[in-house]
Amino acid sequence: MVSLTTPVCDFGWKAPGFSLPGVDGKMWTPRDAMGPNGLLVMFICNHCPYVKAIRPRLVRDLAELGRDHGIRAIAIMSNDPTEYAEDSFDNMKRLAAEFGFPFPYVIDETQDVAKAYAAVCTPDFFGFNRNFELQYRGRFDESRKETAPEGVRRDLFEAMKEIAATQRGPSEQIPSMGCSIKWKEA
Repeated sequence: MVSLTTPVCDFGWKAPGFSLPGVDGKMWTPRDAMGPNGLLVMFICNHCPYVKAIRPRLVRDLAELGRDHGIRAIAIMSNDPTEYAEDSFDNMKRLAAEFGFPFPYVIDETQDVAKAYAAVCTPDFFGFNRNFELQYRGRFDESRKETAPEGVRRDLFEAMKEIAATQRGPSEQIPSMGCSIKWKEA
C-alpha cells in the first residue's frame, strides 16, 4: 500500500464535468449533486484504511453540512475493483446502505474522472463553491489509518462551512493523506 498526500489547493480551478452511475441506480453529474452553497467531490473507496478511519465522521459531517449549510457531496470510487474485490459495485451498494451515506456514491469504471481531477489518493477531497470553483483540497481531520481522538479540529467540515458562508475556502490547508488510487494496468 502506497501512502500519498494531495497537492496544494489550486484556488478557482473549475470542476471537470462527468456523468457516473450511482449505487442508487441514477446517473450523477456535478450539477445534479451541487448544493445551494457548494459541492464536495471526494474520491473514496471501501477497502482503504484511511477511509475506514473516517467513515462514521464523514457521514455525520456531510449530513450536517447538507442539512445546515447547503453543501452537498458526491463520492467517487475510481479504484480497479478487479484487483480489490472489496471495492466492487455490489460492495459499494452494501457499504452505502450500511453507513447510510447522505450523498451519492458513484463508480468511475474508466478512471477518466479521477484523471481529470488529478486525484491521487483515497480520500482525496475537492471542495467547490456554487460556481464550481475549487476552494479546498485538504484533509478530513488528523485521522490517518487510525481514527483521530474525539474533539480534534474538523478541517474539512470547517472549510466547507466557510465556503458555504463566503464562497471562499481557507488560505491555510493541510493536505489529505491516503492510499494511492489503484490504477488499471495500461
